[in-house]
Amino acid sequence: MGPIELLVIEFPGSKFTGGMMPELRRLVESRTITVIDGLLVRKDDKGKASFAEFSELGEAHDAAPLLEILDHAEGLVSDEDIAELTESLPPGDSAAILVFEHTWALPLRQAVVASGGVLAASLRIPGAVVDEVLATVPDQP
Repeated sequence: MGPIELLVIEFPGSKFTGGMMPELRRLVESRTITVIDGLLVRKDDKGKASFAEFSELGEAHDAAPLLEILDHAEGLVSDEDIAELTESLPPGDSAAILVFEHTWALPLRQAVVASGGVLAASLRIPGAVVDEVLATVPDQP
């Protein structure tokens, strides 16, 4: 397997428009990523959370298109993980938790191993952090 990443995408007011689906579908179809687990979490107006795996969503559910891109390997996210990941989710909001494999990295991993290399470290730096750092760097001539 390639590197695995988990994303929590919040939907204020539980309004999932599906606008992200074309890009997510493109990433899956191009084998850039493989979505291997996913679930939807919703907090009611009193702050009580409930969740469902994408496979448990009915066809009429707003988030049902997420099921189309899921490569079923459910159960990677525990109840404790869900509680921790959505602790700050405001009442009345929803979140999609997506677990995906960086499929693009598989050929690179195979080449590293074939050349006798060993991955010594892997660090993910959020884009917002990179933007902040670059904003402090003076322009180069």
